[in-house]
Amino acid sequence: MTDDTIAAISTPIGEGGLAVIRISGAAALAIADRCFVAPAGKAGTLSAAPSHTLHFGHVVRDGEKIDEVLAAVMRAPRTFTREDIVEFTCHGGILPVKLVLDAVLAAGARLAEPGEFTRRAFLNGRIDLAQAEAIADVIHSRTELALRAANEQLAGKLSKRIEEVREQLMQTLAHIEAHIDFPDEDIAPDTKDQLLERMDRGVRFMDRLLATANEGQILRRGVRAAIVGRPNAGKSSLLNQLLGRDRAIVSPIPGTTRDTIEETANVRGLPIVFVDTAGLREAGDQIELEGMRRSRESLERAELILHVLDRSEPLTEADTRHLGELAGRKRIIVRNKADLPARLEASLLPDAPVVDVSCLTGDGIETLKDRIRELVWSGGVGTEMLEVMINSRHQDALNRARAAVVRAIDALRSDESLELVAMDLRIGVNAVGEIVGKTATDDLLDMIFSRFCIGK
Repeated sequence: MTDDTIAAISTPIGEGGLAVIRISGAAALAIADRCFVAPAGKAGTLSAAPSHTLHFGHVVRDGEKIDEVLAAVMRAPRTFTREDIVEFTCHGGILPVKLVLDAVLAAGARLAEPGEFTRRAFLNGRIDLAQAEAIADVIHSRTELALRAANEQLAGKLSKRIEEVREQLMQTLAHIEAHIDFPDEDIAPDTKDQLLERMDRGVRFMDRLLATANEGQILRRGVRAAIVGRPNAGKSSLLNQLLGRDRAIVSPIPGTTRDTIEETANVRGLPIVFVDTAGLREAGDQIELEGMRRSRESLERAELILHVLDRSEPLTEADTRHLGELAGRKRIIVRNKADLPARLEASLLPDAPVVDVSCLTGDGIETLKDRIRELVWSGGVGTEMLEVMINSRHQDALNRARAAVVRAIDALRSDESLELVAMDLRIGVNAVGEIVGKTATDDLLDMIFSRFCIGK
């Protein structure tokens, strides 16, 4: 399938000013010539055009003009896929975009699969697998911090570190295998110490990378924070304050929120998915019953809980029960209505961070954002490690690699068979290689690139 010439819409579907249809493959220029006409009425002009040039004309099908376009000609290997690429920029209406794509497909291109352009860039050596994943992270970044981390990975910072540790392990493996080939020569004590130190360095570096996994996943997918409390405590008002806009309906009538509302906010550089839940209470009808079920489900999935209490009222029996039910969870007690006289006794609250806010005036909201960041972000990841934040796939591969290298270290120290040492080292090398695609399987590639959109 990599011999096919593929095409797809590379801009979001819908109405807009402009849209881009991308063609990539050995026949990209020939296919473009069949459906492109220059202003002078000449066809076949793009295949004769210099690389990285822009040309005005029309896309036609069966001799009928569809839309005026700008055609960008980019010749291999100086392209994203390292194949010949032609991109038609046309008007962004739904119909002209569809008809331009149809004309390209009728001229001989095949519709691209999800992520196929990026997959070709990987297969043709333009980028490695970690960089390919970073492209998706750039697209889906929801905060500047997440975008920065994704751009560092796209620039190859993580790949460089991975290649360094892989090279160390491969050199050690080559040394071990050389002694297996010449069994009469024992490994000298100082050489053995050097090999062990090299493997120890690899383990220590993998530990540093693994320490970034939690923060890396937070930047990529965000943290789910459930806003809970009894009716009319101010949950929806708190959501609106955290978002900086009116998203949830606010009413003095208890029980206004009957369903869960999810919105993502940038909190000190972190994407936090706030979930406003129905008030914790006994359900009165089928709608409230379903709302409560969804609230409980959101609570189970939440990684952080913002438990909202009314500071202007004494602690109720229901409040006490709910505080007990949520014991052991990562949470912040938010005492709302700080603009009113306090009647809530602080001594009755559990040992958890407590923040006083007024959702009416906005007082305390910035302090709450600071507490949220402190609670979900360990702060152990410095600026230099932001460049190499790993994702869950990298974490799995590194865990397997680390375990294998530790086994190899133990075996070498115990003077066990060098074949066992080499076997574990080879497992470690292969696991590390999976991160950048040195030892990737087709199933792994299918899994990664299927998450991309068509056209990327």
